[in-house]
Amino acid sequence: MEQSTRRSEPPSEPVSRRGLLRAATVSATAVGTVGLVGAAATPASAGTGHGGGRRRVPVDRISIQLYTLRDQLAADLPGTLAALRRIGYRRVEHAGFVGRTAAQFRAALDAAGLRATSGHTAIPQPFDADAWERALADANTVGSRKIVHPWFGLDAAGQPIRDPQVYRALARDLNRAGRMAERAGLEFGYHNHQLEFVPLTDGRTGFEILTGETDHRLVHFELDLFWAWRGAQDPVDLVRAHRGRIRQVHVKDMDTNASFADLGDGLIDFGRIFAHEREAGIEEYIVERDDAGTPPRSPADALDTARVGFDYLASLRY
Repeated sequence: MEQSTRRSEPPSEPVSRRGLLRAATVSATAVGTVGLVGAAATPASAGTGHGGGRRRVPVDRISIQLYTLRDQLAADLPGTLAALRRIGYRRVEHAGFVGRTAAQFRAALDAAGLRATSGHTAIPQPFDADAWERALADANTVGSRKIVHPWFGLDAAGQPIRDPQVYRALARDLNRAGRMAERAGLEFGYHNHQLEFVPLTDGRTGFEILTGETDHRLVHFELDLFWAWRGAQDPVDLVRAHRGRIRQVHVKDMDTNASFADLGDGLIDFGRIFAHEREAGIEEYIVERDDAGTPPRSPADALDTARVGFDYLASLRY
């Protein structure tokens, strides 16, 4: 893969989701897909999913992406983790170790009665086997079952990647990373945003290449339901096209302006999507809100988001 399209080394913390949101909106306009946001919001508005069904999300499979609480964690790691456990969470997905070592972060989780069953860790770019081995060792120290590559889609100039060869090269790296993860006793996944659904120069999308050219035994997908809708993709269609590969979902809601909302306050019918959970292979339902705690919201709002998200999923019937 060309050096100009990739970072020279993996970031120690995930890229700013706020920046990615702005870039995705600009990118959609730049490639002639300005209608993606409106197209995504319309079919999702069928209802809240709180129907009379018998199925429910297992409470022990509800997790939260700790990026949602990044400011609180930085200010008070033990107190924030303890608050999540009081809400009812038993598992979390980390996004870095908040300035701690993997062992120190594991100790804080243990003290709070939580498990980081998954974590966002970028594969090295260009790929570095030694660096990835260290990341895998950290994942095992923390106690994770899964390790997930968190983002892709912008070139060095901040423009959406439209060269299919770049995505093909990424797919090769993902297979390599997944093979090493398997040897380390971990499952390796890929987390999408909107940019994977931007049409490439050959008419395909990056998501089509990544799903088609990665080994299903080595690479699963953590489907971000919000970003799928922002990319004008119905998650149910993605589930049907990729049976058994969507083992994790990021559960975040969308408001009428195609921005973030707490679960149950937006347009997405999660019950309709989760009705296909067995077909998808979903093992974790991960609450997230990218803008929690950022203006005009206050840092305290992030814990409210966590509480609302847990209660919504725990009470959902479909």
